[in-house]
Amino acid sequence: MEIDKIAELKSFLKVLPPVGFCCVYGSSLHPNNNDKSSMVDYIIGVSDPKQWHSENMELNGDHYASWMVPLGGAKLITQVADKIGVGVHFNPFVTWNDKMLKYGVVRMHDLVQDLLHWERFYLCGRLQKPVHILVDNLDIADVNSVNLRAAVSAALLLLPSKFTEEDLYSKICSLSYMGDLRMLFAEDKNKVKRIVEGQFGLFQSMYKPFLKEYEAKELLTFSLPNSHQATISQDCSLSMTHSLVHSLPPLVRRKLGMKLGEMQVLKDSGQVLHEVVIGSREEAARSMQRIIKRTVMVSSARQAVSGFLAAGGINAARYLANKVCKAWKSWT
Repeated sequence: MEIDKIAELKSFLKVLPPVGFCCVYGSSLHPNNNDKSSMVDYIIGVSDPKQWHSENMELNGDHYASWMVPLGGAKLITQVADKIGVGVHFNPFVTWNDKMLKYGVVRMHDLVQDLLHWERFYLCGRLQKPVHILVDNLDIADVNSVNLRAAVSAALLLLPSKFTEEDLYSKICSLSYMGDLRMLFAEDKNKVKRIVEGQFGLFQSMYKPFLKEYEAKELLTFSLPNSHQATISQDCSLSMTHSLVHSLPPLVRRKLGMKLGEMQVLKDSGQVLHEVVIGSREEAARSMQRIIKRTVMVSSARQAVSGFLAAGGINAARYLANKVCKAWKSWT
């Protein structure tokens, strides 16, 4: 991303209280995006959301739904995000320097946990797609590398023995939309394809280290066709399936173990590990897909209700109308 564009995106943070982490995502990262009206999306991580919202209401009270400020202020905002939503409070339709912004505020601890465990599969799904990190005081980028490696493993489980790079990135991108209720009526049906095609180079840069790692382990073999992207072959044996499952987050492996069974394995060090019993690759893939789909479905439903309350009736209706309009255009 150009230095001037980074400086412009980062300058918005000057009007907010200090943050520990911030990244931008979405259409603003598209290299060929010339739509000046498109919304710029931020994820902001803070150590204490209640304190941060309290300070921000003093600085930018117009960022919040009018009903939340007098009824409970920062405490109510945080409770709605934590108890109803998945720990994220979004301020949509924020106008700044003639731009329309949306920013979500999350507790740093919750962000780290989601990246490592996929407990809610909300923020980790966003950071599996290209983002540009503006502030990172706690090395979230390093934590996210665990998330990205797990995303590659999950995508490979769902792919056949041969596929293209675009297939891989599309499968990774689609993980966060499995079970998302918005995809039924309020999202572009071509969204995944549009994201991957618009940011293909960014996906390549983002996932190249992990693909090289899997190639070194002989999990993947690359061939170079005439096109700009590689054709990839993978070993679909049970031993390789075990390797992929082992790279999934601990919470997902635990849920897989509950579905498929577990066995105890004694290591040379004397440590006893619980390994998922895998009868077939297809069964493991189907079970993992159901686990992710259910997690995303619950999270998307909770966040939809939380977002409606946090945005206020008018803004929520406006946001939904924009989504439905895009969805309708994609189907016609």
